[in-house]
Amino acid sequence: MATLLLVEDEENMRLLTSAKLRGQFTILCAKDGVEALEVMARRQVDLIIADVMMPRMDGYTLVKTLREEGNSIPVLLLTAKQSFEDKREGFSSGIDDYMTKPVNYEELTWRINALLRRAHIASERKIVVGETVLDPDAYTVTHAGERIELPPKEFDLVYLLLSYPGQIFTRNQLLDRVWGYDSQSGEDTVKTHISRLRGRLRTLMEFSIVTVKGLGYKAEITGEGRP
Repeated sequence: MATLLLVEDEENMRLLTSAKLRGQFTILCAKDGVEALEVMARRQVDLIIADVMMPRMDGYTLVKTLREEGNSIPVLLLTAKQSFEDKREGFSSGIDDYMTKPVNYEELTWRINALLRRAHIASERKIVVGETVLDPDAYTVTHAGERIELPPKEFDLVYLLLSYPGQIFTRNQLLDRVWGYDSQSGEDTVKTHISRLRGRLRTLMEFSIVTVKGLGYKAEITGEGRP
């Protein structure tokens, strides 16, 4: 079931929209853009439905902030603002769709499902191992909806290893692929990053990073990570 984040400062509208969509989707709520970013730091979200006029951070600013961070999550603005200029500002900020109030909830559901289908097609580069998802565009690792923070090089390492489960990579190969051929880093850099990576991912049971003595490293998928 897809997880939607409803960003709406008007309580009655927030409760009504949540009630109409719940059962088809998992609904998270935020009262403004600032709270929305806080929710997204803790939870995996598949799509955002946002009002425009909100305190602290409005809908336009929320979308611009996400896009500047490289986050391509689908965003649908749901607002009473109906002018051509309002729609132009919305799309120029980086939204994916725009609906005006009063809301036809059947149409809203159609639009949500269409956006989710397009997002799924665009996200085929993600690696899914059991309940763990690695997203190379957003540089995020999530497990059961909870985000695990990884520095960029550690993400690149685990993404490369999980792209070829069971394949052994030497330290030099990992240096070349992750740090680049002209890097001044040495094999100890790889060893250090692997050690830190294991520590950050120690609670995940779907896969492990294995040291192959005298050769290098590989990722092994466990029974919990197999489809």
